[in-house]
Amino acid sequence: MTEGAVLVVTPPPTPNGPLHVGHLSGPYVAGDIAARALRAGGRRVLTQCGLDAHQNYVLARAEAHEEAVADTAARFQASIGAALHAARIRYDVMADPLADAGYRSAVAGLLTELVDAKVVEIAPVSLRECAACHRVLHHVRVVGSCPVCGAGAAGGTCEGCGSFLTAATLVGARSTCCSAEPEPVTHTVPVLRLAEHRERLAEFWSRAVLPPRLRRLVAAYLDGGLPEVPLAYPTDWGVEWDDGLRIDVWAEMALANLVLPARHLRPGADTLAGYFDAWQGIDEQWIFLGVDNAFYYAVLIPALHLAAGLPARPTGLVVNEFYRLTGAKFSTSREHAIWAHEFLSSEDPAVVRAFVSWDRPDSYESDFRPEAYQAFKARYAEALDGAAPGLDAALADIELTRGEQALRLEHFDPAAAVRAALTAYRSRPERAARLLGLVGGTLPAESRG
Repeated sequence: MTEGAVLVVTPPPTPNGPLHVGHLSGPYVAGDIAARALRAGGRRVLTQCGLDAHQNYVLARAEAHEEAVADTAARFQASIGAALHAARIRYDVMADPLADAGYRSAVAGLLTELVDAKVVEIAPVSLRECAACHRVLHHVRVVGSCPVCGAGAAGGTCEGCGSFLTAATLVGARSTCCSAEPEPVTHTVPVLRLAEHRERLAEFWSRAVLPPRLRRLVAAYLDGGLPEVPLAYPTDWGVEWDDGLRIDVWAEMALANLVLPARHLRPGADTLAGYFDAWQGIDEQWIFLGVDNAFYYAVLIPALHLAAGLPARPTGLVVNEFYRLTGAKFSTSREHAIWAHEFLSSEDPAVVRAFVSWDRPDSYESDFRPEAYQAFKARYAEALDGAAPGLDAALADIELTRGEQALRLEHFDPAAAVRAALTAYRSRPERAARLLGLVGGTLPAESRG
């Protein structure tokens, strides 16, 4: 039997600003390193990303700057693409929701099929709208405080604790469009009742590779109850669906993550049955993500896939915490950032990739400091020149074995791989160079899943 592919997914960037170095330190460089290591080990790999163009953050950015939303998205799509290219990050599947009408049709069609199959229920839901302009409030359009941990939050999820939040559950909620009070309003929309899939989710989580923070998050949902999630809204941005509704961006993501790999493997697939047939070519999936997206990738997306009837694949989630810049969180909206495409225009991408891997915020928030990067850059050059202190051959072999094993997905730790390669380079340059090639994006030779 032919071995199936490993699906490696990284969340699509939102084109409301450029990628910054904090983004690189999270899922993007890490996912690329993992895919290269898998390919170097002889595995078939399918890498997937895209453009998160239907976040209403994009529309809000366009309105704030009085420009067409398509222009905003296109401008930042170009800088995102430039950053990924400069960082040597490539994808087999790179979805473009605004340009690809087939993508939008497939996503909308799949939701219709799930509604017709009674997998997703059409039901009246109590939402909130802005008292001034009557926009339905979700995601960036509403802010308040998380009722669980008290952190400031927008609609969607809490970055502090991962709780699912809506305009109805936020404490002290107010609209961001008009700073007005939210008013209750009822709309009939498609809804996924996660509690109905609790047993299947619990079984999925018991088998998935999850870091401790996500284990705590899913345990909290099992203990405290799973929410109902609207899959579409009467709103002004997103994939058009039925009766004036637009698909919620995270529901779109869940649907797209089922459709995209299937359409790549079987281009003619256009129904749920066809997608399931194509998924037989995927043996396992690994998702690289920031902790702020934990609810969606650990709860909503697998719930929708399981509800649809997709047989569960062995799955792992590799999660990073936030990367800080000289003590404060990288922020696109506040422009507290080092933009990746600008930084990489004057820096060696191999060194940048190695540094953000070495300084990766994998289990705690780490802090990018320019002086630390410069010191690392000098140490990297010394190691490759043979000028840095090294290990004797026997210890170098042990350290390199540890570094190579650190790129296994079950305990992915690219920082350990970088440390091993640099300390062992003087004694074992060829083997260390190969490890640095995986981290730096030069090995293996390009191959597509």
